Amino acid sequence: MPDTITLVVDERSYEVPDDGASLLDVLRDRLGLHSAKDGCAPQGQCGCCTVLVDGQPRVACVTPARRVAGRQVTTAAGLPAETRQRWAAALLATGGSQCGFCTPGIVVRLAAAAAKGRLGRAAVDQALLAHLCRCTGWQTIHEAAALVAGDATGAGDTGDATSAGGASNGRDLDAAARRATLEGGAPQRVGADVVLGEGGFADDTAPADALVAVRGDDGTWAVDADVTAARAAAGKVQGRRTTVAVRWPIDVPDGEWERTLRTTWVEPAYLEPDASWCAPGGDPASALANGGAFGGKQASDAGALARRLADEHGRAVRVRYSREDVVRLGPKRPPLAAGLRADGTGVVRVARTPGVAAAIAAVAPGLHIEEVDVPGPSTSARVRAAGWAEAAALVSSLTDGPDRVTSPAGARATAHLDAGGSVRVSVRCGRPLDEIVLRSYCIGAAHQALGWVRSEAIAVDDAGEPQDLTIRSFGVLRAQDMPTVHVTIEPDDGEPVNGSDAVFAAVAAAAWRAAG
Repeated sequence: MPDTITLVVDERSYEVPDDGASLLDVLRDRLGLHSAKDGCAPQGQCGCCTVLVDGQPRVACVTPARRVAGRQVTTAAGLPAETRQRWAAALLATGGSQCGFCTPGIVVRLAAAAAKGRLGRAAVDQALLAHLCRCTGWQTIHEAAALVAGDATGAGDTGDATSAGGASNGRDLDAAARRATLEGGAPQRVGADVVLGEGGFADDTAPADALVAVRGDDGTWAVDADVTAARAAAGKVQGRRTTVAVRWPIDVPDGEWERTLRTTWVEPAYLEPDASWCAPGGDPASALANGGAFGGKQASDAGALARRLADEHGRAVRVRYSREDVVRLGPKRPPLAAGLRADGTGVVRVARTPGVAAAIAAVAPGLHIEEVDVPGPSTSARVRAAGWAEAAALVSSLTDGPDRVTSPAGARATAHLDAGGSVRVSVRCGRPLDEIVLRSYCIGAAHQALGWVRSEAIAVDDAGEPQDLTIRSFGVLRAQDMPTVHVTIEPDDGEPVNGSDAVFAAVAAAAWRAAG
């Protein structure tokens, strides 16, 4: 039997085995404290597992538990009640949290910064370097920090926070949830508890005595008592960022073209890896939980695996993808290459993907579509605006700007990058339901679009295997690299539809235009 160590977590003392487990695995698996999230463990790159150790931020997934024995560990759940409430209210008021997976770690780090009086723009940018947030585009987090710091508008120098300064008093959070569900593509709640990581993620809701399944590099699943033991049994190997160059796998069709476009494989980069749990004979927990994962989890097999393994073992089983599993197995944006004539006709070659041809034709009927077989990871037309956003951007590029896009759902968005680098967006997508949520999703869509055009890609080798296996290798824009986004929500009494996908396409078009 291993020796034990004493951990002091959120002012309570615990005795745990000294068996080499990480602090994150001890917090989540042995103490049942779930506010610290596992977005990349043990890569130490996403910041979702941030806790305080003697008041200093620490990434728990790469911190051995024995290293903090006897020291004061504070999770988001253990922050003073006033601090938790203040940050939750601020992030709720600005839309600075959507699914709520990354925000508990961000709250912990910014609360530590606030205690030292460091909530200015530059200080918050510096603090956020340790974090990734895929949903919000960072700006609304800055606005929340400004609210906590005492800026009554919440805007600071971050943009037109017309809604951001408002509190949630009198706000219809059911309507906000309906808008979030439309934008996220999966049932979603909006509330202060969601900000603090209590949105009901599958891996947080599993029974304490559930076995844990971890995938080995050979594709088999090791099942053991906890994550530490399952990883050891699976022989999990830490993923790396490759030196293999990014390549564009499809050639532009021959022809005389007014515009051409080539794209490569892009990782959806959702922060919560696929997870599910199931009791024998039961219904598995949804891998979608409180977020849509930009379409990347629509066909996730985590639930089916949990059901099969639970039936095999006669006990509840948690299935947990590692970050490397997500990259190797999860669907990507299908790469394409296209040529467009001045009259809007042309040819697009796209990696063979069910549904992508129809998506392209919906916005660009003048394009002849050729689906081609390309060695590479799986692709999906369910990933955010896949196919039609590229086609809409091409068609929009024939105009003089600003870039205007109408989505297949009927939402309309306009985007322009001004001389100073700011992004100006307008969107019309039926009744807003909740302008704070809609604005947040539009800013997040702008962030994702700019990253897609400027930096996002994963390297794939000649055999079609993804080589970039760390979350920082995807090219997601950091907070300090994100320009200000100004959002105008146009009045509309029509049926509410998703608006942020149209913004995503319009901003991508504007970014490509600005890049020449």
